[in-house]
Amino acid sequence: MNLTDFLKNIVPFSPEELADITAHFEREIVSKNQILVKEQQVCTKLYFVEKGVGRSYYLKEDGKEVTQWFFMEGKFMSSIESFFQQSPSLYYLEMLEESVLYSISRENLDLLFARYHNMEKLGRLLSTEMLTRVVNKLNAVQFQTARERYDYMLTEFPSISSRVSLGSIASYLGMTQETLSRIRRADTSKKS
Repeated sequence: MNLTDFLKNIVPFSPEELADITAHFEREIVSKNQILVKEQQVCTKLYFVEKGVGRSYYLKEDGKEVTQWFFMEGKFMSSIESFFQQSPSLYYLEMLEESVLYSISRENLDLLFARYHNMEKLGRLLSTEMLTRVVNKLNAVQFQTARERYDYMLTEFPSISSRVSLGSIASYLGMTQETLSRIRRADTSKKS
């Protein structure tokens, strides 16, 4: 989904508003495995993923990567607390495929929020959606079995298992790769 269609589907922007808003975004082609933001770096951009998949992750003391979130087509991607607070990021942002992104700076986003009431509405709606998704993930990790967490992930990110490494998926779900492999094998045997 491209940025213009995404915006129109959320809020009824006029053609003039859409033209001005999209002019403040910059198109970027990003390589597979490219890091957009490093831990302790201030995140200066909000990205819209037109094509590709990305993730946010952090490093444990032993150097092991733990995936916090995946970002697929038609979604915004950022180290949110770093971007909006202009504070050092707790996470890395990495693209897992060659990707097409549209980015906007905090300054330009604030300008658009001030200029257009519908941009404020868009921000509120997207914030509510993201907060709901984060709470759903926390609930899944705290209260669901490994199998239920896997099913939840496939609901959130239907194509993820064919696009992202087993290790990244397992760390996102808070389980070992062995447990994830068992769940996936059980799925395969059910379909056979």
